[in-house]
Amino acid sequence: MRGLLATSIGVTCAAALALPLTPPADAATVRPAPATKTVPTGTTRATSPDTPTTPTLPDLPGSTQSLPLTSLTGDRALGGTGADQGLPRRDVRHFSLLGVVWDDPAAELHGRVQVRTRPADSAAWSDWQDVETHNADHGADPETSESASGRVRGATAPLWVGDSDGVEIRVHPDTESRTEETGRGTRTRSVAALLPSGLRLELVDPGSATPAHVPAGPPRTGATPPDTTALDTPDTPDPATENTPENPTDPDAETPETAPETAPETAPEPASETGSETGSETGSETGSETASGTSSASGPSVSVSASATTGMSAETRAASAANTPLAPLGATEIPALDRPGTERELFSLRAAELTEAQRAKPYIGPRPSIVTRRGWGADENLREKRFVYTTKVKAAFVHHTASGNSYKCSQAASVIRGIYRYHVKSMGWRDIGYNFLVDKCGKIYEGRAGGVAKPVLGAHTLGFNTNSMGIAVLGTFTSAKPNSATVNAVARLTAWKLGLFGANPKGKTYLKSAGGNLYAKGKNVRLNVISGHRDGFATECPGKQLYGKLGSARSTSASYQGR
Repeated sequence: MRGLLATSIGVTCAAALALPLTPPADAATVRPAPATKTVPTGTTRATSPDTPTTPTLPDLPGSTQSLPLTSLTGDRALGGTGADQGLPRRDVRHFSLLGVVWDDPAAELHGRVQVRTRPADSAAWSDWQDVETHNADHGADPETSESASGRVRGATAPLWVGDSDGVEIRVHPDTESRTEETGRGTRTRSVAALLPSGLRLELVDPGSATPAHVPAGPPRTGATPPDTTALDTPDTPDPATENTPENPTDPDAETPETAPETAPETAPEPASETGSETGSETGSETGSETASGTSSASGPSVSVSASATTGMSAETRAASAANTPLAPLGATEIPALDRPGTERELFSLRAAELTEAQRAKPYIGPRPSIVTRRGWGADENLREKRFVYTTKVKAAFVHHTASGNSYKCSQAASVIRGIYRYHVKSMGWRDIGYNFLVDKCGKIYEGRAGGVAKPVLGAHTLGFNTNSMGIAVLGTFTSAKPNSATVNAVARLTAWKLGLFGANPKGKTYLKSAGGNLYAKGKNVRLNVISGHRDGFATECPGKQLYGKLGSARSTSASYQGR
C-alpha cells in the first residue's frame, strides 16, 4: 500500500542500516517472576514507556496497549542520525497484532518501521519485520462526518504477529537532500526527515470470539489466557495460481452521471445525514429488530435456538437484525443459496429498482456463504451505533490488508477482530473500514455493519467510498501470490453483490472522486466495475500479485452471473 507520492525525499540504504545495536534476534530474554495478577483494560495508555499500568477488569473482550515511542540513540560512527525513535525490548501483556499511530492523520511517516516480537510460548525473538508505513490511502472520504470526527489518527498498516508477550520497535526516518546557500557557494546536504508527532506503538489483543470476562495475568509469563488459535504454528505456503495479469475490455460502458441518484433502500431507515454523491451518507441508529427464527422465504430455512440470542446487547442485536432478510437474528453465518433461490431473493429485496430487462433475465451470481460479524466475534460496543449507507453499489475495490501471510485459516477471525479494534480504537474510525474480508482459504466475512445486502458506506478507498464496496483479502500480496481459493471467493462475492445492483463485473462504470492523489474532487472517473485500490489512488495496494489476478476475477464473476 505504499503510496507512490511525488516527493523530494530519498532513502539512503546506508543510513537505514545504522540503527541501534540490540542483542541478536535469537537471544533469549530472561522473564521476571510473575507479579500480582491483574487484567488489562480495554485500552491502556502509558505516560511513558516505563510507566507501570494498573489494569482493571475489562468491560469488553480484547484490549489495546498504547506505548509512546521515545528517542533512540544511534551510533553516529555508523551513520546514525540520532533522530530514530522506538522502544527497546520489553515484556508486555499478550497481543497478536500491532501498528504505529500518530496525532495528525494528514501527516505522512517518511521512514522505515521495523519490529520484532517474542512468541508467548517461546524465549526466542523473531527476526526484524517491516511494517507498511503508507496507509493514508485507506480511510473515509474528505468532508464526511467520519473523517471530520476529530478522532482520526495517522497510522501504519496493522501487522499480525501471533500471540506474543515481548516487543521491540525502531523507526528510522528517511533522509532528504537540502540545498543551502553559503559564503562559499551552494551546498547540498542530507538531513533526516521529520517524523510525525505523537508516535505510539499499538499492541492489540483481539480477544476471544465470545464477550466473556477472562481473567488475565501480569505482563510477563501469563498476561492473559492465550487465544488458542493464535498459538498454532503458521501454515505452510498455499498453492498459488500462475500470475497472468489480464486487462479485459468491455464495450458496455456507462456514461458519466450528471443527475443525482436516488437511494435504493427498500426498507425504511431513519435518515441522519445526507450529502452529495461524493460524500453521501444516510444513517440509521440501530436498524430493524423484527427478526424471526428462520431466514426469508427466498432462502433455505435456518433455525437458530433461543439461547443464540440470549444476552445480546442492543448493538449486537442491531448488527444482526440488518441481515435478517437473509438469515435469522443471532446467526453466525449467512448460508449459501443456489441460483433460483438467489433470483427469488433479488426480486424480494430489490423489486422496486429492477428494470424490465432485469426482471426478465436477472444477472446475479448465487449468494455465497458469509460469516457474519457475530460469527467472527465482533464486539459491537466498539463501533458507532448508527449505520451509514451510500446510494448503490456500482463498483468493487479489491485490497490487501498488508498484515502479513503468517496466519492460519483458523486464526482469520482473530485477525479480523484485531484489524477491527485497530481501525476503531487506534485509528479513530467509526467501524472496520472494509465492507467484506476474504481469508486465504476462500472464506468470506462481513465487514462494516449495516447489512451485507445493503450499500453500506465504507472507509476503504480514499476518494471513492461512495457507491462502491471494499473487499480486503487478508495478507500481503506484493510478492506472494494469492491462491485460487482467494481469487474465486472474490469472484463469487462480487457476482452476487454487484448483481444485486445490476452491475456487470466485466464492465466499466463512472464514479465521482471525492478527492485524492490521482483524481481531483468532483471528477467523473471511468473505472472497471471490479477495480484494484491502485486504480483510484496512487498506491501499491492490493499488491502486484493480487492486482494481476483481477482480470481472472472479473471473468469468473461474470460467468457466475450467467453472462
